Amino acid sequence: MIKRHILPSLLTALDEMPAVALLGPRQAGKTTLALEVARQREAIYLDLESDADLAKLADPELYLKHHEDKLVILDEVQRKPHIFRLLRGLIDEGRRRGRGTGRFLVLGSASMDLLRQSSESLAGRIRYMELMPLHAGEIEPGELPALWLRGGFPMSLLARNDTASLRWRHDFIRTCLERDIPQLGPRIPAETLRRLWIMLAHQQGGLLNAAALARSLAVDGKTVAAYIDLLVDLLLVRRLLPWHSNTRKRLVKSPKIYVRDSGLTHALLQIPDLEALLAHPVGGTSWEGLVIESLIAMAPPESEPYFYRSATGDEIDLLLKLPHGARPWAIEVKRGQAPHLEHGFHLACDVVKPERCFVVYNGTERFPLAKGVEAVSLPELCHELDAMH
Repeated sequence: MIKRHILPSLLTALDEMPAVALLGPRQAGKTTLALEVARQREAIYLDLESDADLAKLADPELYLKHHEDKLVILDEVQRKPHIFRLLRGLIDEGRRRGRGTGRFLVLGSASMDLLRQSSESLAGRIRYMELMPLHAGEIEPGELPALWLRGGFPMSLLARNDTASLRWRHDFIRTCLERDIPQLGPRIPAETLRRLWIMLAHQQGGLLNAAALARSLAVDGKTVAAYIDLLVDLLLVRRLLPWHSNTRKRLVKSPKIYVRDSGLTHALLQIPDLEALLAHPVGGTSWEGLVIESLIAMAPPESEPYFYRSATGDEIDLLLKLPHGARPWAIEVKRGQAPHLEHGFHLACDVVKPERCFVVYNGTERFPLAKGVEAVSLPELCHELDAMH
């Protein structure tokens, strides 16, 4: 059974703030989640890609004032970004009359324009929340292999077979490149962006080298940086920043780069099934990406993710700085069922001095692996982080 982890936090945010923005890639489940909220609250749902719903907003101020006693859900709000200025006035007017929370839930694919419009108009009145595709904390443990192969977009994960799932992901990538991204601003060559996305998938979990990517694409470094910024902004790619501590060691300064959904990684690399994935060179870093995305998603709000790597190669895959913790959690990721720790992990921990140390591996038993280090399954560590909310 699938249950979106974010739903309780979303309901709490609506009890605390006048407006909440739920941002995430297309097809991640934003609309489904919003309709679940509408079943629990008195709400009006408007899809701004629907001509019928757009017609209701011919005079948006009149319409929204008429429904000021309800939660108004505005889907695909980036299609009508000027509405943010109107929402500000309605929120302030409602506050004066004692209606200060739960006025608007806006849904949209994260874009620089959307974030800029809302942050300028609704500063102090809106809370941002991120809805990514399904992750390991939201499925049954037995579904983990399918989640790894197919990724967490519901239509991909729940497809009738691997071939149908892969076909859906190829269609998703094409739609992003040919329809969604061109709507966001300057014309970007779809084929160039596709090649960049494939290169990032090949380098999954590697250090970002924008200069090398620029040379391969025959464009300049600023262009590559702008394209990566766009993919990050659309929540399709993650830049995992390096940990910087007060240490004399020379540390890596470049971020790591991940295609955030493992299923998209595999579609970009033409990996059709689990057998092919297990034999593919990207298998280890693809699993690492799935673990990192799942743990970040399950961590308490305001947690900060990093990685650690020294110039000599001592490394920790994920450092999670939890909101109320003095020191981060150190998490190493292993794909196999017999995890083994490299000496560099222990050297890195000597520098970082983490509060707790884990090795996430592809097994089910929890056991001490070394002094102060526990081996744990991905679902179990997800649930442990969830309990901290």
